[in-house]
Amino acid sequence: MPFHFDMVSLYFGPWRTLALIGLVTLTVRVFYKPKRNLPPGPKGLPVLGNVFQLPQTLQFLRFAEWKEEFGPIFSLNLAGQTVVVLNSHKVAADLLDRRSTMYSDRPRFIMAGEILGGNMLISFCGYGDLRVAIWRKMRKAAHEGFNIRTSEAYQPLQEKEAVVLVDNLLKDANSWVDHLKRSIASTILTAVYGMESIKPKDDPLVARVNHCVHRLTRASQPGTFLVEFLPIMKYLPEALAPWKKEGNEWYRKDTAMFQGFLDDVQRKVNAGQAKATFAAGLLEQKSGQLSSTEASWLAGTLFAGGSETTTSTLTAFMLAMRLYPSVMKKAQAEIDAVVGRDRLPTFEDRDHLPYIQAIVKEVLRWRPVAPLGIPRRVMKDDFYEGYFIPKGSMVIGNVWAMNHDPTIFPDHDEFRPERFLDETGTVHVVPADTRNQGHVTFGFGRRICVGLNFANQSLFIDIATLLWAASIEPAYDEAGAEIVPSTTDYVDEGIVVRPASFRCNIIPRSEDVDGMLEVAKRKLW
Repeated sequence: MPFHFDMVSLYFGPWRTLALIGLVTLTVRVFYKPKRNLPPGPKGLPVLGNVFQLPQTLQFLRFAEWKEEFGPIFSLNLAGQTVVVLNSHKVAADLLDRRSTMYSDRPRFIMAGEILGGNMLISFCGYGDLRVAIWRKMRKAAHEGFNIRTSEAYQPLQEKEAVVLVDNLLKDANSWVDHLKRSIASTILTAVYGMESIKPKDDPLVARVNHCVHRLTRASQPGTFLVEFLPIMKYLPEALAPWKKEGNEWYRKDTAMFQGFLDDVQRKVNAGQAKATFAAGLLEQKSGQLSSTEASWLAGTLFAGGSETTTSTLTAFMLAMRLYPSVMKKAQAEIDAVVGRDRLPTFEDRDHLPYIQAIVKEVLRWRPVAPLGIPRRVMKDDFYEGYFIPKGSMVIGNVWAMNHDPTIFPDHDEFRPERFLDETGTVHVVPADTRNQGHVTFGFGRRICVGLNFANQSLFIDIATLLWAASIEPAYDEAGAEIVPSTTDYVDEGIVVRPASFRCNIIPRSEDVDGMLEVAKRKLW
């Protein structure tokens, strides 16, 4: 049975009706007013605070407006819950990086994290309770599998998948979004489990995992389920809580799916036939080993999360190339000068393609896939720059505002990779407090994305190969008018926000491109 949120929850946008339903329960907490000085913020209603000032979607845009009014740190009152929003690199680094022991916890995600995820989702695991032991084991295992050194082992795979991606895009440009999804899913599935490359764009395996991601993402949105507002409802019997029954059923199904993937790897390990993959490494660990369920969910969620975010970033890249043809031409000129036209780009060219590397940084800055990240929870009372941040506050790193900070990026709405290069165009330049990334899209502190090295590699080789082979050109409507994609149309899926898809033409740059791609596929596969 499909998972219908309309049938089992009160989904209506952030906090609105739930705030009213929970009003009586929250009265005591709401009327507690700390005497100390909270960060400034928009004036709200009595009791409900700023509940009705939040839009149902694209909240990062409203937060960006408040940042302009209230500065680098502001606070909200959402029916008694204090929310502190961080809007500058310095403030985020001071708190989320340099005070990470206090700011690495998560709020409770009862439906997404505890019921649908069975407390096995690394992104939602708490830091200040018993679940921190699970998080630390998972984090250590993920880092060992995808740090900067171990990620290099996946470069041959990423080169292969880049060739297949570009070949598919040239043959079927109308389905370019589907081809991006297939390519990234195939790359990560192979890296995590050693599965064979996924060929069709509508592979049922990818659909199953994407369905899981969609459920978790939607369930993590504030206000989707009443249990987030009234936690005692978690203990209702399933007969009185059909949403809980269905959530538990999906947890069992998803656990069986991820466990099946891991069992297949285990059989190959036992037979001495396993490839060097992340899952095989998990199974071969001698100390600090995760349980079977923990390992299966870690591997599964790394695949699911990485697939969604990298696909969204490549979607933003396609939009940038369509809207900024001068950037595309400059990148192609660099590729032609370094690589030439008689072979395809490889990772050996990476150090000699600074402009392509700058494009990777810029696309991650320009359209961050998680513009508000995943909220934190401060573990004890804290003071910062004269402001009081009470224990239990929800803390949000406003990635969008930081990546579009006009004091650091004066032309922040423009797609301009040159901002990350010096006057010679060869030396990388990045703002302070961005971990040498040039942006904060991968997060902060101990919760920074564990797959950032793998993601940067995939983005580099996919972008370099596509621009070597093809140009992204305008599409035209029936009247012959050029279709100009919007820069403000988004698909908001909760945590992840991506540009809306659009029509374009993907044109080979020379007559021999198709033939060279075929030759490359035969050699690589």
